[in-house]
Amino acid sequence: MAVLAGALTVVGGGYAMLAPASGADDTAVTSKDVEAGRQLYNNSCITCHGANLEGVPGRGPTIVGTGSADVYFQVSTGRMPAPVQGAWELRKVPKYNEQEILQLGAFVQSKGGGPEVPPANADLRAGAAELGEGGELYRLNCAACHGATGHGAPLSAGKIAPDLYRATDLQIYTAMQVGPENMPVFADNQITPEQKRAIIGYVQAMKESKDPGGAGLGRIGPVAEGLVIWTAGMGVLMVSILWIGARL
Repeated sequence: MAVLAGALTVVGGGYAMLAPASGADDTAVTSKDVEAGRQLYNNSCITCHGANLEGVPGRGPTIVGTGSADVYFQVSTGRMPAPVQGAWELRKVPKYNEQEILQLGAFVQSKGGGPEVPPANADLRAGAAELGEGGELYRLNCAACHGATGHGAPLSAGKIAPDLYRATDLQIYTAMQVGPENMPVFADNQITPEQKRAIIGYVQAMKESKDPGGAGLGRIGPVAEGLVIWTAGMGVLMVSILWIGARL
C-alpha cells in the first residue's frame, strides 16, 4: 500500500507540474470571460433575446442552444446587434472586438450549450492538395445559394445569400456549424471537419486567385463576357447607324 501510494503521488505530482507547461491553453474560457460576456449581453442583447436567452416576441428569437459559434458569426460580421428585424441582416462593421465577441459567446455557451468556436490555434484551412475536394464539396453544397464564384445571390422572400469575399476562415467555419438565416446546418456528420477545412481552403484560394485576362466580370465565364460584348457592341452599332443616318 505504501509503495502504491508513493507511486501514485509521484505520477500525479509530476503530471501536475508538467501539464500546465505542455498542454495549457491560453484561450480557455474562464469564469471572468463568462462574467464579462454576461455584462455585454445585458448591455446590448437582453432587450431582444430576453434575460434567459429565451427570446422576446416581436423582437428577437431564442438563442438557447445556438452556442458560441453562432454568437461569433453574427457579432463578428456586424449582423448583431441588429437595429431592426428584417428578412436578412446586412454585414456591417462589428461593434465589438475579438476578445469581447469570444466573451459574449462564452456567456451564451454557458447558458444553453451548442456548437462551440474552435480553439484559437485550430487550423481551419486545408492546403493545396485538398483544393479539388474542396471545390467539389463547394459546388455540391454551397454554390446553389452563394454562386459558383462566391459572389452571393438573391433568394426567395426578400432574402439573400451573401458573398463570401469578406468572410474569414472562422466566419465560414462557424456559419457551416450553425446555419445562420436561410443557410442549413452542416453538422460534422454531414460535412466532416476535414471537409469543412477543404471547402474553406477552396473558397479562400478562389478569392485570392487573379484575373490575368482582365476584368473578372463575376467569374462566371463566357456568359458574362458574351453579354457585355453583345450589349456594348449593339450599343456602339446603333450609335454608329444613327450617326451615319444623320450625316446623310
